[in-house]
Amino acid sequence: MRIWSLHPQTLDRAALIADWRETLLAQKVLAGGTRGYTRHPQLERWRAADDPLAAIGHYLVVLRDEATARGYRFDETRILRPHRESPALPVTEGQLAYELGHLRAKVAVRAPAWLERVPTVAAAAPSFVVVPGEIEPWERL
Repeated sequence: MRIWSLHPQTLDRAALIADWRETLLAQKVLAGGTRGYTRHPQLERWRAADDPLAAIGHYLVVLRDEATARGYRFDETRILRPHRESPALPVTEGQLAYELGHLRAKVAVRAPAWLERVPTVAAAAPSFVVVPGEIEPWERL
């Protein structure tokens, strides 16, 4: 499971679509709708939110907005709690830098033309607030 902390504008087509699918799965786990993935480390940051379903709902709304801007149609009815107010979840500078390097390596292979659109300095998705620190403890290296 890869739910990107990077701003969705940074993501190439494959990453954006995969992020949508995997975040929908995470939403299902948080809502108690599946027995699988319940201990996945990426869920820690969502569970730490005051309202995990609203927090992941905000993230999904942002992904849907980016997809719509690109001409894709992500089904908004799949978002259990669409939320417009950012949960301001913390994400470390180290995590963003790691994800940016990871994305750049993937994009260089699968969508080289997109690589010029991937910045060299990471910007966080609107659901997150950047804080000092290394790679998050939940990240699987």
